Amino acid sequence: MKKNSSSISLTRNIVPLIVCCCMAIKLSLCFSSLESSLRALHIQGSFSFDGNEFAAKDFGNQIHFLPFAVLHPKKVSDIATTIQHVWQMGSGSGLTVAARGHGHSLQGQAQAPHGIVINMESLTGKEMTVHEGKFTYVDVSAGELWINILHECLKQGLAPKSWTDYLHLTVGGTLSNAGISGQAFRHGPQISNVHQLEVVTGKGEVVVCSEEQNADLFHGVLGGLGQFGIITRARIALEPAPKMVKWIRVLYSDFSTFARDQEHLISAENTFDYIEGLVIINKSGLVNYWRSSFNLHDTTQANQFISDGKTLFCLELTKNFNPHEADTIDMEVDSLLSQLNYITSTLFITEVSYVEFLDRVHTAELKLRSKGIWDLPHPWLNLIIPKSQISIFADVVFGNILTDTNNGPVLVYPVNKSNQRSFIFRWDNRTSFVLPEEDIFYLVAFLPHAVPSSTEHDGLQYILSLNKRILDFCEAANLGVKQYLPHYTTREEWQAHFGRRWEIFMQRKLAYDPLAILAPGQRIFQKAVSIL
Repeated sequence: MKKNSSSISLTRNIVPLIVCCCMAIKLSLCFSSLESSLRALHIQGSFSFDGNEFAAKDFGNQIHFLPFAVLHPKKVSDIATTIQHVWQMGSGSGLTVAARGHGHSLQGQAQAPHGIVINMESLTGKEMTVHEGKFTYVDVSAGELWINILHECLKQGLAPKSWTDYLHLTVGGTLSNAGISGQAFRHGPQISNVHQLEVVTGKGEVVVCSEEQNADLFHGVLGGLGQFGIITRARIALEPAPKMVKWIRVLYSDFSTFARDQEHLISAENTFDYIEGLVIINKSGLVNYWRSSFNLHDTTQANQFISDGKTLFCLELTKNFNPHEADTIDMEVDSLLSQLNYITSTLFITEVSYVEFLDRVHTAELKLRSKGIWDLPHPWLNLIIPKSQISIFADVVFGNILTDTNNGPVLVYPVNKSNQRSFIFRWDNRTSFVLPEEDIFYLVAFLPHAVPSSTEHDGLQYILSLNKRILDFCEAANLGVKQYLPHYTTREEWQAHFGRRWEIFMQRKLAYDPLAILAPGQRIFQKAVSIL
């Protein structure tokens, strides 16, 4: 008996629909069961299953993955209980967990697609406390902002030694990367200024670690991109805090002279307290260049200096002091500046409080927010370049690949792993953070914002293509460049990034997060796929 053609057509249309409906029902039941199991956990905080759009956003504003749930922990035990639950569910669940601090990641690194995001800023518990003695430190929650730590420590005349340029970031976030700024040549990155950590591993174990206790985990999570555990508390090294800062800027027209002066300053015994460089391409005058947070008392001289579209290099320096040192600080600054070869007519000096200098980017942030610019996509690219290759990089990239710096600053400054004169080592090669082999390397940070729907040089796709051109050049020229805040999409790229450290990285992953539950947004490992 022949089937009616219309019946056949109907069958062909209905079967896929039935299959899709069955899958949707199964998925819905799975999510319903999962939600019930999370609600049944004995925690002091809470889960939210709706209204979690904030957890699918970050400062980069390019990647957006909505989580299944957000945990708002009140205690560290809430985090441990949640991860233990996911661990016990096994690899088949596909459920992952990501810690989110202040949401300043660039490529969705703190997101967990259909997983659980932990809102670290809701973590409470012991208040931050300052301890003085043989080692002076502050004990803080990993969800605490560095700006709050600064204000609390200043009450006792103390402050952390090493900073990032932007202080409205969480402790756990910066320690999971490195924490680098213009003080790193003196004190090393933030990961070199930690005495102890409390960590929740990918098995849900709460572990206290330091160089003397559970040292492998301690070094692993520092710069570990969240792959081995979630940092929940940290003991941060402190030093006496100055009250005032001499803030200085000078300009160079020659990169080799600019680099030579920077390298001299970071290697000298008597030097400045903060050293960073910036690239200025296709600007018409200094006043239009200076960051809005830098208050010039006299702009006449700046207006007289015209760059004529040339590529210039700005050296930004600070010298810390206290009021009783006001009579001698100018002589110290003059002595240090006399060793440099900048364009003498471009010297600008201002005096601000220590807090005002450290929180300078937040001042600029408030102005950018008022203009609606702060929340635009930020396709940033951060590179670490060996000293031996920086001139080649500068010749090709500054003024050739990169034709202007109008949509965001470009930083370029050297950092040294050690002071060979005093045998002080500021970078610990046991951490997960990877660097070039050379003792001196440069941080080069391209920090643009992208204008939506723009087809000009400030549009997102144009900036992304520019970043790719820079990366392609680095690879073709075999410069030995590493990414800071790295973003790769393949296992091969991650292996190349870690190089000979890859095996150690893998061993630590197997030891502390064998199911690849943690930090899926880094795209290094995938849950339910063997990491061997």
